[in-house]
Amino acid sequence: MEKMRRRIGLMGGTFDPIHIGHLMLAECAYEQFGLEKVLFLPSGNPPHKAKETVGASDHDRVQMVRRAIAGNPHFGLDAEEMYREGYTYTNDTLELLTAAHPDVDYYFIIGADSLMSFDTWYRPDGICQHCILTVAVRDQLDPGTIRQKMEELRERYQARIYLLQTPDVDIASSRLRAMRRQRRSIRYYVTDEVYRYIEEHGLYL
Repeated sequence: MEKMRRRIGLMGGTFDPIHIGHLMLAECAYEQFGLEKVLFLPSGNPPHKAKETVGASDHDRVQMVRRAIAGNPHFGLDAEEMYREGYTYTNDTLELLTAAHPDVDYYFIIGADSLMSFDTWYRPDGICQHCILTVAVRDQLDPGTIRQKMEELRERYQARIYLLQTPDVDIASSRLRAMRRQRRSIRYYVTDEVYRYIEEHGLYL
């Protein structure tokens, strides 16, 4: 009898800082697609984000992710990208993961904004070969536009791509950093553990 393939979600991002919107996306994907777990992959040096825009150190970002997911048994941390030399690309990470775990189907969680710019990513064809894309819907984008883009990616890259039904929580890490600089509270935008870490280490001030 053929062995059932495992299903693991991947949540990439700079997580600067990780907030409740990230956690809600991951939990919705876990439930909707029957995943075994969701791995959070903090980006080490993504080419599309200049290093100076990253407010916290690599160490601090990893520690915040670790604290944010600690209470959830089906969330995990994979910090491999943090220690890779040069730019880190999603395609390269997926190649390494699929080579190491050929029995796993990876579900890569992205937002609708990332979907619309997906053609500009490095090796979008390779990404589609190595994973299943799950796209979080946002009220700010027309559903018809999102579905049209999904169909384009199916035709162009033979993408396996599905909509991820989530609450529309409009939180951006850049906004939270700006609020901290303005000495405004970000409590409840992040978990209590992350909030305490940010306060204790004086991040984003």
